[in-house]
Amino acid sequence: MTELIRIENLKKYFPVRKGLLRRVTAHVKAVDGVSFSIDEKETIGLVGESGCGKTTAGRTILKLLDPTGGRIVYRENDITPLNSDQMRPLRKKLQIIFQDPYASLNPRMTVGKIIREGLDIHNIGEKKKRDGIVAEVLEKVGLPRNILDRYPHEFSGGQRQRVGIARALVLNPEFIVCDEAISALDVSIQAQIINLLADLKEEFGIAYLFIAHDLSVVEHISDRVAVMYLGKIVELAKTSELFSNPLHPYTRALLSSVPKPDPTIEHERIVLQGDVPSPIAPPEGCSFHPRCPLAVGGLCDTVEPRTVDSDGHQFACHVVEEELGIGREDSA
Repeated sequence: MTELIRIENLKKYFPVRKGLLRRVTAHVKAVDGVSFSIDEKETIGLVGESGCGKTTAGRTILKLLDPTGGRIVYRENDITPLNSDQMRPLRKKLQIIFQDPYASLNPRMTVGKIIREGLDIHNIGEKKKRDGIVAEVLEKVGLPRNILDRYPHEFSGGQRQRVGIARALVLNPEFIVCDEAISALDVSIQAQIINLLADLKEEFGIAYLFIAHDLSVVEHISDRVAVMYLGKIVELAKTSELFSNPLHPYTRALLSSVPKPDPTIEHERIVLQGDVPSPIAPPEGCSFHPRCPLAVGGLCDTVEPRTVDSDGHQFACHVVEEELGIGREDSA
């Protein structure tokens, strides 16, 4: 597969200001050294608890937020230093579907104008034909052509999200960040949107970064899954491999929380103790060690684990690395 996007040691810190002079006293380390790549037509699921940095990572990759450090490489071109004007031509190929279909659509604009706006900004197609392009895209996402003159408040949540998908799709993108794109919808509507996204991927060859907290949904749509904790990727593997053989203790805890449909199957729930530490002052060593049932004193609380690649299954855990007998010479 051809690599589409590569993220290298990506960081996004937000300053904490205090006092009358609003001096910077600390930083919220929302994304703290994230690295992975996405191939053409690939879907990577990004999961983790609320506040782990998933949404910030997605928006920073698209440069809706400027990174604090690291590199974002799109088709072998480093787009990290580009300003907003320089990024504008790339916006056609790099799109986002927001979580809230209510807040992400301008209530003063008709659906037709909302979707057409991207065509007008990028001067795509003849002006007279743009409404026809919009109507075709609406049909692709399962909406009738006769809604062009209606306003967002006239639609259900699922229909609004379809409008949001159409707005991203009309520019013929190569990559879309789906930022919790179904979490605000009813379960029955979620299934429809997931199937729609899968169909669009097959038809148009779109790559997705699918940000979600529902592991069953991520398992259904993703080719690979990355698990994020406190701004870092702690595990990344093919979907089938990660769900059948999770290596990191945090991933194991997440998967143990997923209900099993068969009551005859024994299911051990791993309950994590304590709360997620503050990203302003993350723990020394492994950021997960205060809650980890496998943590080893003197190691996990002092030395940050490296990312180990075991036949394409990446993880960052001292204990698992020792269990698998992986030496430093065995891994990149």
